[in-house]
Amino acid sequence: MPPLLTFVARISDGLPLVANTAPDVSSSSGVTQVHKDQAKDILRGLGGTATSAAKMSIDTSNHLIFHYLVRDTLCYLTLTEQSYPKRLAFLYLEEIADAFLESLANDYGDPGWRDAIATTARPYAYIKFDMVIQRRRKDFVDPTSRQNTTKLNQDLADIQSIMKRNINEVLNRGEKLEHVSHISNNLVAESKKFKWGAKKLSWQAMLNQYGPIVAAGVFVVFVLYMKFFW
Repeated sequence: MPPLLTFVARISDGLPLVANTAPDVSSSSGVTQVHKDQAKDILRGLGGTATSAAKMSIDTSNHLIFHYLVRDTLCYLTLTEQSYPKRLAFLYLEEIADAFLESLANDYGDPGWRDAIATTARPYAYIKFDMVIQRRRKDFVDPTSRQNTTKLNQDLADIQSIMKRNINEVLNRGEKLEHVSHISNNLVAESKKFKWGAKKLSWQAMLNQYGPIVAAGVFVVFVLYMKFFW
């Protein structure tokens, strides 16, 4: 079974730019609207998280699994059966990413496409890329084909690690991130107070250490001035 769902989205807010569902997806595959909603939730959950992994696999509650790839402010996400080779799923996403970025560069230039993506306000604004996804997906229908076997053999090692998480952990991450952000803001505020307090103590220490010496020096100069010049 080929990749069942494919999304391309803006990483900052999860805005879907392209979405594709395999035409041969049937009820037997177990793909439902719930999975499409989960995909959108995953994409939205990545927004503003600098710690998001570049590659990750996310288990669902049945025999399906999400895979996503982050590259150049964009996220590429697909849904496959768990029996589908994970490395091949990421090779599929990498080919989609290469083709999408090439298409953007042809239409808007480089780095002009970045501004185009950043200012896009309408969901699925690049739906014309759906045709490219359909063609690429056909190449990944059979994991045992000679073409895909060659791709796997050429992909000797993953440069970046691939993390694996549960769908519930990922979907609940937003609330946790908000809590961490609140703690972080409090720590920043406290650190500023501590920094100011440390400077104040440092000045007080310098005053206590050198103040009497400076005062004595000023007094001596004053006495000499009064004695010789007054």
